[in-house]
Amino acid sequence: MKSNFKADLSKEQQLTPLLDFYYQKYLKHYTFERVSYIKKQLQGIDLILKNVSTGKRFYLDEKAQLDYINESLPTFAFELLYQKNGIQKQGWLFDNSKKTHFYALVTSIFSDEAKKFTSCNITIVNREKLIQHLDKKGLSQTYLERIITENKGLNGKLNLDKLDARNEGYLFFSSNNKIEKPVNLILRLDYLQRIGVAKRLV
Repeated sequence: MKSNFKADLSKEQQLTPLLDFYYQKYLKHYTFERVSYIKKQLQGIDLILKNVSTGKRFYLDEKAQLDYINESLPTFAFELLYQKNGIQKQGWLFDNSKKTHFYALVTSIFSDEAKKFTSCNITIVNREKLIQHLDKKGLSQTYLERIITENKGLNGKLNLDKLDARNEGYLFFSSNNKIEKPVNLILRLDYLQRIGVAKRLV
């Protein structure tokens, strides 16, 4: 088991120019400012978007599938819980200390040249709308954490009664293969778009 923090950081830095190119191209009504302060990044802010006409600001948290370069996955993992030094911590989806308004889910990341990413998909997810939708389906933070506690030590996929595993999503426990032992809610990208909480940017 190992943590890929440094390798991921290097990949993130290589990915940034491509993401900025897409934001400039497709977010016509917004200016954007990249955040370099660690404190703000820890609050779930990688990018500050500003609406040109209203001046309203939105905080964007970039989440990239850096473990799956040159692959296209139909799903994305939303972190519910993880461990640090043996202590269980709150994952980013329900973490109240995060100020995130939107997630930029970066998938289908392709690298046709050494140390350069040449294309990717970006799906923008409204965090508040997603949490509200899950709550309406009975998948509140409290409910999900109870299910996780009841299945402590499980490794792998767990289907939920309230989600269609094939078309919507499921829980996934990484107890054996990752040092942080995250428990993620795996949701299909097309499902997020279907329920109106996400839009594909590119």
